[in-house]
Amino acid sequence: MNPKLRLALIICTLALPSVLMSQSKFKYVGAKACMPCHLAPKSGAAYTVWKGSKHFGAFATLATPAAQEIAKKKGIADAQKSEACLKCHDTAAGVAAAGFAPTFKAGDGVGCESCHGPGSDYKTMQVMKDIDTGKTKGESVGLMKGDEKLCVKCHNAESPTLKSFTYAEAWKAIAHPTPKQ
Repeated sequence: MNPKLRLALIICTLALPSVLMSQSKFKYVGAKACMPCHLAPKSGAAYTVWKGSKHFGAFATLATPAAQEIAKKKGIADAQKSEACLKCHDTAAGVAAAGFAPTFKAGDGVGCESCHGPGSDYKTMQVMKDIDTGKTKGESVGLMKGDEKLCVKCHNAESPTLKSFTYAEAWKAIAHPTPKQ
């Protein structure tokens, strides 16, 4: 076998496991996939809370004249296409195409999966019931619990429009706990 080909095969064989491990097996499904179960008050009306929040409009905000002016000052041609802006204004910005289910729609703002992780494996009613009863650990199916550590990845001094951020106050504006049955 050609020595260069052999070397290339060895490198690929050694690198492939780390590449595969770095990619999540969970896919982003989009907020509309969450809606059927999280629209009703008995489930906390999370979808309704989100639709009324600044998170819902985060991507659209980037098209405003004020956002475009900020982008221009930072040398960004279009805030709605810049990774620097999208990382905090749209769910899963920068994720490879393989990380999305066909139901995912870019441009929906900071959706459910920005805080709770890609929903492909926890989106069904049965899985959610199994999580609630303790039969399944949420993390094993990609479900994360949004917390202050996650929030401050975007709500920090790097944000050109941040005035102040107090997690406890911010949480009150987006809280959507599931009522106990």
